[in-house]
This record gives sequence, structure tokens and C-alpha cells, in this order.
Amino acid sequence: MKRIKHISILAAALCLIGCHRPEVQIVDFDTFHPLSVKSADSFLASGELNPQVHLMEIGDTEETKIASVTGQNIVKELLGSIQSNSLMHIAGSYKGHNVDGSPLTLSGKLLIPAKGPVKNLIIVSHFTIGANYECPSESFPLEGILASKGYAVVIADYIGFGLTSNMVHPYMHTASTARSVVDMALAVKPYLEHIGKKPESEEVILVGYSQGGSTTMAVMKMIQDNYSDVFPIKKVYAGGGPYDLNATFDLSMEEDVTGIPCAIPMIVQGISVGEELNLDMADFFQPKLLENYQDWINSKRYTVGQINKLMGAKALHELMTPEGRDKTSANTARLYKALLLNSTLNFTPRAPIYMMHSRQDRTVPFINAQKAEQYFKFNNIHFDFGDYGSHSMGALRFILNVANDLQ
Repeated sequence: MKRIKHISILAAALCLIGCHRPEVQIVDFDTFHPLSVKSADSFLASGELNPQVHLMEIGDTEETKIASVTGQNIVKELLGSIQSNSLMHIAGSYKGHNVDGSPLTLSGKLLIPAKGPVKNLIIVSHFTIGANYECPSESFPLEGILASKGYAVVIADYIGFGLTSNMVHPYMHTASTARSVVDMALAVKPYLEHIGKKPESEEVILVGYSQGGSTTMAVMKMIQDNYSDVFPIKKVYAGGGPYDLNATFDLSMEEDVTGIPCAIPMIVQGISVGEELNLDMADFFQPKLLENYQDWINSKRYTVGQINKLMGAKALHELMTPEGRDKTSANTARLYKALLLNSTLNFTPRAPIYMMHSRQDRTVPFINAQKAEQYFKFNNIHFDFGDYGSHSMGALRFILNVANDLQ
């Protein structure tokens, strides 16, 4: 790995004012450049969560309302332990990698306490989003409230969002997405030192829920394999993740239903792009979806909930062609093999893990947690499987549990 250089004094001044594809090109990781700097409180004077905090949205309006109310109650439990309510939001760009390993300028957000020291760096992999205005650099991400407890939180936008919103997001392609997350952490590390916010400990904490849960496990593997000297891992928190894409595919096809319709086109085209399969979407999508997926998914104008509503169906036979649902057909077999390659149940963790999943989760089926427990049963993992409600409700409980566990 190329030795990390110190970031330029100019960049620091600006801030104070305002896996199976290992052939990657070396880029200069000393590249985090602030694009905007502002402050925002996690909690209002009334004790309520700042309404700007971006909560997970799946699509059920009533559920979203419930989650919002419950979220207010849950986060109030954090008020007694926060170190700095006021946070600095630093959106910036950095040099990362495209899916083919070539250099690509990406974006994300760094959140730090406005006052006081920084304990550790928390590397977050965010959950599924649809609209570009939801990406970390453009919003107040839910996971960012962890910075209120005295941590520096770094959250990459991923390829396809932020500065690269014109590109297809390689959804669930774990190698490229984990690469984006690690690249940003590498860029931010020297930046924090130059602005006087170097963490007191070299150990990092990894956090992710849903898509972010699976990505976090891929990030852990990448760090263990390549950056253990730069980022010794203290602990990993993974919640509600689709760790076994094949098991999820099989279950969805067996039940002929999905809890998150937009994930169908996102996964098919995302894996196709990430693995360079050049799949023809006409072989997978029924006419309505085929005609509209470019606008619904790739315009980045719609949230997950809005896309699900536009799609108007949860039954797989209404969304996918017979060939697309048959894993023995030639093209679907190629996709199925690629899904296996992007499973994150493929390594031995060397740091403690907290893994949470709600048994009632219909968005990311509970079978993913069961598969993870089977695979990792001999590792240092605390499995927390309970009746935590829906996927989005589980996200709120997950963040609270992480925050309460952090010192």
C-alpha cells in the first residue's frame, strides 16, 4: 500500500473556515477535500431528534409515521450520554476507485463533535437509498448522530451517489462498495490529524445496517486482509444485513414476494455492472418495470418508498420474467453465481461483532441472520435476534443499541 502523505495545509484551512477484483490502481489517498462545512445539532432544545436526520424509508406511509414517533422516543434515551450535541458536517470529495479498479473521484461526509476530543473513528456503511438528496454528503444521515458521543463518523456516498450520481450504483456489489468506504476512511485519516481532531485511539469501529450491514462485513474483510496496520478494528456492528444473497433469492422466488420491490432492479443491474456481466434487463424485467426502471432507479430522483409505490407490486411474477425467476436458465444462472460471489459469509472475523436482526423483518428476510449465525458460530459474535418489528423499526433500535454500547 502506498504510504499516506499529509494533507495540504490549504485543505485543512478550508475545513476550519467552512475482494474478487483485487487489481486496483494505486491512487493518492491524501485527497479529502471539503466541499461544504456547516454545523447542525443532533437534538433540538426540546430534546427531540433534529427533523433533518434522515430516517430509513421503506414505503409504508403509516409505518414511516410510526417509525418517526418511535424514533423520537428511542433517541431520547441517548440524551443523557451525549458528549457534544453540536456537530460539524464536512461534505467532501476523495480519490477512490471505480468498479473496474480505475481511479474515480467520490464523495461522502465526515461528522465530528464541534468541541472536545475524538475517541475513535467510526466507519459507517449506509443503508439503501434511492434519491440522491438522501446520500450522506447531501443529508444528515441517521448514523451520524453517533458522533454526538465523541466520535468521528465517516460515511461514503458509494458509487452512483453524490458526485457520481450520473452513474449506476453497483447495488450489493460488495467489493466495489466496500472499496469506496475504505478509500474514504484512508483519505479522512490524515485530514483529521491536520484539523486537530486526530482520534485518541488508532482503533476503528465499523457500523452498518441493511445494505450497510452486509457492506460493513465486506469492509471488515478488506481491512483485515489489507489495512490491519492502518485500521486495527476495535468492534463491528452489523444489523439487518443481506449477508446471503442466494438464500434471499431462493426464499423470494419460493414465496413469490419481496418486501422491498425496488431491490429487484437495483440488484440485477447493480450486480451486472459490478461483475461486468452485461446482462440484458429484458431477460429479467416484466414490461412495466423494463420500460421505467431507468427513470425510477437511475435518475436518483425517487426515494425507496416512492420507487416501491411506482412499481406497484410485490409479487415476483409481476416484476420478473419467468426466465429471470428460473436460476437454471442461462442468464439467471450467471446472476445467481455472481450473487454467491457477493455473499459476505466468506471469511473469518478477527474482531468482536455485534449482529442484530429482527425476526419480523420482511425487507431483509431473517434467513440472512440464520445463515450468518451458522457460518460465524465459532467466532466472537454476539447475535441479537429479537422481535424488533419491521426493518425500518429495527434500524432505530440498532442505532440505539450501538450508541448505548459505545463508551
